[in-house]
Amino acid sequence: MRIATVFALFTLAPLAFGATCVECHKTVTPNIVSDWQLSKHAQNSIDCSVCHGSGHTSKDDVSKVKIPTPDTCKMCHSQQVEQFSKGKHAFAWAAMKAMPTFHWQPMVTTEGMKGCGGCHKVGLKTPEEIKQLKEEGGGFGVASCDACHTRHTFSTVEARQPQACQTCHMGFDHPQWEMYSASKHGVRYLLKQNGTLPEKTAAPTCQTCHMQGGNHEVRTAWGFLAVRLPMPEDKQWAADRATILKGLGVLDPDGNPTPRLEVVKKAQVARLTQEEWQKERDKMLKTCNQCHSINFAKGELEKGDQMIKEADHLMAEAIEIVAGLYQDGILEKPDNYAYAYPDLLTFHDAATPIETKLHEMHLEYRMRAFQGTFHANPDYALWYGWAAMKRTLTDIKYLAEEMRARHGK
Repeated sequence: MRIATVFALFTLAPLAFGATCVECHKTVTPNIVSDWQLSKHAQNSIDCSVCHGSGHTSKDDVSKVKIPTPDTCKMCHSQQVEQFSKGKHAFAWAAMKAMPTFHWQPMVTTEGMKGCGGCHKVGLKTPEEIKQLKEEGGGFGVASCDACHTRHTFSTVEARQPQACQTCHMGFDHPQWEMYSASKHGVRYLLKQNGTLPEKTAAPTCQTCHMQGGNHEVRTAWGFLAVRLPMPEDKQWAADRATILKGLGVLDPDGNPTPRLEVVKKAQVARLTQEEWQKERDKMLKTCNQCHSINFAKGELEKGDQMIKEADHLMAEAIEIVAGLYQDGILEKPDNYAYAYPDLLTFHDAATPIETKLHEMHLEYRMRAFQGTFHANPDYALWYGWAAMKRTLTDIKYLAEEMRARHGK
């Protein structure tokens, strides 16, 4: 249903209700009203009741306010919601809840929206989850769309700026903003924003590469974990990737699939067929080709593939060192680990310095190595990524030798 249709439906009823909302909220929450007045919703007579219902009419019945969901937005923006529902951001809530660590943390840092949930709330939630969130005091921010098109302007201009991505994609394990903004791509766009470069200067944003043509799926070839199927032909890389898959818990120590593989499939955090991976790589090549020759673009993206290969070799060695400590009884396996093997998805549960270093190596340094390469940021790719992995592997080897010496092994 498009805006014109919704407008036609709601103009059949008196507009007095919307006017009542505005008059009251000018006093109660004036900036909500001023933001709405700036929006295209206001320009098209989409008033408060379209999104929030008409059950709430006074301070005594605030509980009757309808909190919008993606289905609310879908009344007018069906194509965008359909695209979003198939993509990475839509699975953000499910991906967070799939992490074993998630279930051991205080609610305020998860569903409370002040930690993981503050960004992962962009993901789709079931009606049952929304009901539970409301009962626990976290019933706001379930619309998903408002993570990028912030309330109540819901501006497409805002959502197209790279800064719209900054809130979530920066910091410890998601430093894409720092990588992009300090890359030549990011610098050119920031200079364009401040008027130093002309408006027609070619300068890509996050959305240029990750939302080609406005597509809301937001996918990448390698996904967040930088693991994929089928296995590579290179035997060493295949062995290293198998070790990482064991560390992620989707393969058991003998190399057999575990139930967690189904969770990874459901959350779509990895590409599991060559066709699926190639589709996303081809989309990226087409985007790069707007400014670069196809040969240059292929070469640069292949450098990212090779950085993953190099990082995987360091990561696999570290995993096997810690796995050996579990298997020899030198390091006690936590009760919530399924196997006598490191579980990289339980990073908050690291009980010893060597386990902490392993989790940092995976979640921080390996991520920075390959993400820095794909974001054209050599500093992150090398010093914050690959070189940090090398240093941490040295620490892990030293700690393992100390632990073995103390145990006479």
